[in-house]
Amino acid sequence: MTDENTDRAPSGAEKMFGDFAPGLVHFTDDVLFGEVWKRTELTPKERSLVTVAALTTNGNTEQLVYHLGLAKENDNTEAELVEAITHLAFYAGWPRAMAAMAVAKQVFDR
Repeated sequence: MTDENTDRAPSGAEKMFGDFAPGLVHFTDDVLFGEVWKRTELTPKERSLVTVAALTTNGNTEQLVYHLGLAKENDNTEAELVEAITHLAFYAGWPRAMAAMAVAKQVFDR
């Protein structure tokens, strides 16, 4: 969002919120994805799996669309992600797992 980044394509957060919520765009792009996701204590694959689990557990299916795709980019297989969601049915509840699985089916069928 800073002037030094004007040559790059806008991020997803910037496309959604741009000048409407620049603080949220900054924290999303610069802190969350620019710092937290770059930490070395977890691999990107592990971070994606944890994120998919958290989103599933909390019923955040809108964000799950993006993060399932990112999880695949970070070397999680569809089978691993389906198994994680299946496992979460017993801990997060059946309705949330079913909703997450519906999103996964939609994302993976693309």
